[in-house]
Amino acid sequence: MAKLRALLVVLGDQLDLDAAAFDGFNPEQDMVWMAEVEEESRHVWSSKQRTALFLAAMRHFALALEERRRPLHYTRLDATHNAGSLRAQLEADIVELQPERLIMTAPGDWRVLQSIKASAAAMGLPLEVREDRHFFVSVREFSAHAKGRKSLRMEYFYREQRQRHRVLMGSDSSADEPLGGKWNFDSDNREAFDADGPGLLPARASFEPDAITREVIGLVNARLADHPGRLDSFAWPVTRPQALQSLQAFIDDRLPLFGRFQDAMWPGDPWLYHSHLSAALNLKLLNPREVVAATELAYHNGAAPLASVEGFIRQILGWREYVRGVYWTQMPGYAERNWLDAQQDLPAWYWTGKTDMACLRDALTQTLTHGYANHIQRLMVTGLYTLILGVRPQQVHAWYLAVYVDAVEWVELPNTLGMSQYADGGVMGSKPYVATGKYIQRMSPHCKGCRYDPAQKVGERACPFTTLYWDFLMHHEAVLAKNPRMALQVKNLSRLSEAEKQAVIERAAAIRRNEVGYVQTA
Repeated sequence: MAKLRALLVVLGDQLDLDAAAFDGFNPEQDMVWMAEVEEESRHVWSSKQRTALFLAAMRHFALALEERRRPLHYTRLDATHNAGSLRAQLEADIVELQPERLIMTAPGDWRVLQSIKASAAAMGLPLEVREDRHFFVSVREFSAHAKGRKSLRMEYFYREQRQRHRVLMGSDSSADEPLGGKWNFDSDNREAFDADGPGLLPARASFEPDAITREVIGLVNARLADHPGRLDSFAWPVTRPQALQSLQAFIDDRLPLFGRFQDAMWPGDPWLYHSHLSAALNLKLLNPREVVAATELAYHNGAAPLASVEGFIRQILGWREYVRGVYWTQMPGYAERNWLDAQQDLPAWYWTGKTDMACLRDALTQTLTHGYANHIQRLMVTGLYTLILGVRPQQVHAWYLAVYVDAVEWVELPNTLGMSQYADGGVMGSKPYVATGKYIQRMSPHCKGCRYDPAQKVGERACPFTTLYWDFLMHHEAVLAKNPRMALQVKNLSRLSEAEKQAVIERAAAIRRNEVGYVQTA
């Protein structure tokens, strides 16, 4: 190769052959740069499932680049010359390759963007950061949407995108109206399973690890042996063809009942009717446009009801785009917000699943086994508990970023700090999502096999969720009373006698001292 014109930086969540970074790529003059570095698994205590997915997908993408005859400089995690961090590795390779400039698609992590910018500045090279057109909405467009608004609400943003992209909209005289006459079918999508459970579920779209993925699994188990999680069940899609198979399997097998049971939980069954597509989307193995199009087509073909289709499209065209806009318009200060001044440490058993609370044990064990939990488990089980326990939101953020295979900071941070922990004071959501253990009892049978009673707020059998719920309301009564959406919940405090309030406070203190809920081991 002649003088290297451009080095194209491709990160582990940018596995798209049509990404903006490749525009104008000339294999005679340009080269792709990729690197596996230990820092990306250690800046948070990344689970084995998460790291293995990123590395396996990166190595398969490297093969796809080679098939396209795009020159590639790739550093493996176990390479003897591996410098350990993105910045150090990039700067070492710039010295070796001597490119004239750097090009990249905008990354999904503020920290990583600053690192690449610092490398370019240190090496005296121009850096071109191109818009990530994977998304429906650019950061600039979201900024225009947000400008002048006293508060941001996903629902209004979502409706704008439905109209702009003509998704689930009427035709002719009703072109500006949503199909079915309403924008949101949430009220149809809140069912729990009956006593017999979900019944015979379709098999999950899973993929037996090939030689490349097996090599990665061995490497992760050896190099990151002290990290949480396990890899014996690893079956995630790591290539675009596999991701497309996963999409079709969801459309055919799960979408029809997705909406109806999207908030339901069932012990020992992590997959239910969810899509399991978020990791493939966030690594850019799937494009959200093809996901939305396939989902909408299922409705028009009579293969899925409107409530299910709308509920899923809202997650992709609504929430996913919205949280990205919040992230990039609010960073870097957003990451440090702690509006409720929560200071408790994350319980150590979040990393092991060793708790005698049935719902948390199931969600944590599933998370550590598969690197996955559905949205209601994340919001109303693991997230609800840390919120009402009063855990410092930065520790909750680090845990969510570490354990889930779909975790990239642009999507994880606003969902955790904002939607789950209300640490942003209402930027993401209009109120803190808090409930007693009765919510979990209504949406699952977990409480039947648990030692705790969600109807009790004090006493040895009192459910920690219920105790902490009332403690949370008392502790934050002054600020919560100002929120109209919390008025009724705060008003219910008047039903408690002073003796009951004191008993709640004392039991909540015992929970925070780890005297309740933790399974002691010898």
